Amino acid sequence: MTAYEVGKHLGMVQGWTHTDGAIEKTYAFAGWAETIAFVNAVAWVAQREAHLPELAVGADRCAVRLRTAAVDGLTHNDFICAAKFDALVT
Repeated sequence: MTAYEVGKHLGMVQGWTHTDGAIEKTYAFAGWAETIAFVNAVAWVAQREAHLPELAVGADRCAVRLRTAAVDGLTHNDFICAAKFDALVT
């Protein structure tokens, strides 16, 4: 994706940032159980999309990083997954 396309797509997903060829967002939760429920839901969605994110999990938060290794950058599917992950917490 071009820088313009990345910027345009970032405008469609709230709270995501573009860093080092990937998009990232940290989700905050009330506690461990809620965090793990989110992680499990992300895993299910990611498996169905055949697009696996990097996750950093803490007691009350989960940082998600998306990029497409096959193109060494971002694709539309990264933003589709971002929107689907956001829908899990709305």
